[in-house]
Amino acid sequence: MGNADTKLHFRKAVIQLTTKTQPVEASDEVFWDQFWVDSSIAVQDIFALVPAAEIRAVREESPSNLATLCYKAVERLVQCADSGCPSEKERQIVVNCTRLLTRILPYIFEDADWRGFFWSTVPGASRAGSADEDVDETEARPLAELLLLAIADLLFCPDFTIQSHKKSGSDTAEDMQSIDSCEYIWEAGVGFAQSPPLNYVHDMNRTELLKLLLTCFSEAMYLPPSSESKVLNPWVSFFCSTENRHALPLFTSLLNVVCAYDPVGYGFPYNHLLFSDHREQLVEQALQILVVTLEHEAASAASSALKALDASSSPSAEEEPEPAGPDNLFVNYLSRIHREEDLSFILKGLARLLNNPLIQTYLPQSTKKIQFHQELLILFWKFCDFNKKFLFFVLKSSDVLEMLVPILFYLNNARADQSRVGLMHIGVFILLLLSGERNFGVRLNKPYTLRVPMDIPVFTGTHADLLIVIFHKVITGGHQRLHPLFDCLLTIIVNISPYLKSLSMVAANKLLHLLEAFSTPWFLFSAPQNHHLVFFLLEVFNNIIQYQFDGNCNLVYAIIRKRNVFHQLANLSTDMASIQKALQKKKSGISRMNSTENVSMEGSSPAVPAEPGTLKASLEATPGIDKITEKSQVSEDGTLIAVPDSRPPANGGTAAAGASDTESNPEREHEGNDTQSKASRSRLSSVSSTATWSASPYWTSSWKAKLPLQTIMRLLQVLVPQVEKICIDKGLTDESEILKFLQHGTLVGLLPVPHPILIRKYQANAGTAMWFRTYMWGVIYLRNVDPPIWYDTDIRLFEIQRI
Repeated sequence: MGNADTKLHFRKAVIQLTTKTQPVEASDEVFWDQFWVDSSIAVQDIFALVPAAEIRAVREESPSNLATLCYKAVERLVQCADSGCPSEKERQIVVNCTRLLTRILPYIFEDADWRGFFWSTVPGASRAGSADEDVDETEARPLAELLLLAIADLLFCPDFTIQSHKKSGSDTAEDMQSIDSCEYIWEAGVGFAQSPPLNYVHDMNRTELLKLLLTCFSEAMYLPPSSESKVLNPWVSFFCSTENRHALPLFTSLLNVVCAYDPVGYGFPYNHLLFSDHREQLVEQALQILVVTLEHEAASAASSALKALDASSSPSAEEEPEPAGPDNLFVNYLSRIHREEDLSFILKGLARLLNNPLIQTYLPQSTKKIQFHQELLILFWKFCDFNKKFLFFVLKSSDVLEMLVPILFYLNNARADQSRVGLMHIGVFILLLLSGERNFGVRLNKPYTLRVPMDIPVFTGTHADLLIVIFHKVITGGHQRLHPLFDCLLTIIVNISPYLKSLSMVAANKLLHLLEAFSTPWFLFSAPQNHHLVFFLLEVFNNIIQYQFDGNCNLVYAIIRKRNVFHQLANLSTDMASIQKALQKKKSGISRMNSTENVSMEGSSPAVPAEPGTLKASLEATPGIDKITEKSQVSEDGTLIAVPDSRPPANGGTAAAGASDTESNPEREHEGNDTQSKASRSRLSSVSSTATWSASPYWTSSWKAKLPLQTIMRLLQVLVPQVEKICIDKGLTDESEILKFLQHGTLVGLLPVPHPILIRKYQANAGTAMWFRTYMWGVIYLRNVDPPIWYDTDIRLFEIQRI
């Protein structure tokens, strides 16, 4: 009954606020206390009792009352942070103010006129919170800074969010200003050895405060996409600056809480259905805070590191006392983690969580399955991007495969689901980044023995085979909005190909099938970029033949069996009549292979499209592969030498290659994976209407002359007569005998001189930075539904669409 009274009382206060036409004085404590002094009101109730329409009405009709409400709530949080919340009543005030601000802030951000409100100074709010009347006005802190510092203090508040070190029975509360928060890190891990006892009340209070912090950072959602790299989020910049004395312990707490979390634990089956796991909610919020605060231009991090190196080596070092590393302390700390045990703790933690949805048990649904894998992938990406020691540590052993398998699982699982196109992109970007390192290709030769149920053909082989089989599945059976990723997928295979010791027959056939599909005249002539896919595949075959011929009899056999594909490519007609005829005779896109290999693994379920009504966030276009990679040549001693890109732009521009899955882009329909003829037709019509491009004899001849077919043609010239002779002489019909012959064959001295290995390394740019920002906030928006913090507010960074 008491709770109903509290809600009624709170609702009356809201109605008073919305109906008052006169400004309520800030000194009217009795009025303002109604919003937070009463006993606890659940966050869901606050969202219901403070409707969006009423917040907007107060904002428009009595702005001074909304301003005072925000100021008074922040003032209360500052007072409680200073006092250390010794009483239960004060702790309740903190929770109520936190929930109320979480509700109101999005409506402040959605109105451009209000956006500067939190960055204006409030009369009487001084820098150290001192009550000195003579304080200089320039010393006054903006409301945003007061709020952020109060949240940081409250996250290390004894008996509220951390375990007090005071002996029980001691009268004096711990002084908040003298607390060394480095002694109160929330979890053991990086830089901290003790694991404090689990306290679900502390976890809940931390979660509430982190939710408010995330809401503060979400101002970025209300600004339209901009590739201006200078635009930094002021809330994040201040919170991660030296102004926040808790920056290091907080970064460490967030990171350790995420990486130490074990959703399965030592519990008994179905325990997650009986008890609510407050640690999971905290982990989720901590992870989202980490990915948002770690947003930083990689270029500026690299340039500041280079400046620091130059400064230390130049004699005029004293002239420029520029700090080494980025100003954002979270990025700075992340980039400096280097101890083996810390790197191992992070990698094992991320791998354990990413592999969690893949766990197989005899009892269905008996273990908890986490849902925050997208945030984990973003965090892993940021670690690899900002901390090269971490990247080398990941690739140093087979532990990288612990990350690879779940990423491939998600790619396969999400390929048909339009609402998970962003997940597909981040998975592919991570693999592109890793594939730029030689060690990644070498590690892929490890046999794949796990049996994670996926709807792919059963095969015996290596992790490289798994990668190729799944990429083939994504290309031939994925959603049509994945077409812009084809270049990326094939670039990854090109990067790893010089190191693949032995492809299975299944994987070899998949590669040949892709070449067959991409080299059909209709496909080659239907878009200005399509021939690039053929070049990538020929480069894969050349790399394997030149550098790994000995162990790859399966691929050589597959090439011999499909030799007509290479002959057709070499003899492709380039006259106008042939081009026209090919375009009229088009096939229904990339065919699916009707072979016995399509028997899927036991226990697997097929990839399914999104349920109608599923919400999804739109994404920025991803730049073309030539914009996000940089070519390097592998020299004899294994070092990489940058290669200038001399390739002229394709006739018709790069619009078709650069288009991604932004729904508003009219070019995207034609970029689909045309498994139905309707999609094929729309693709052709949109190419002609949007890019006004059509294949010409000159254009076709220009790239046909550069097709790297010499090595393969020489191989066929030598081996085909030998294989045919054996078959006739011995009357062979069994391919195992032919494979045995190829296994012991050699082409030493018969092939052209090996070409240098070309690696295309991922290169960050403004376009990818914008894509990541949009994707990250889209994920956060869709994952925070209880309470729905940003639902129905005027988001500008992306669009929310129903499928």
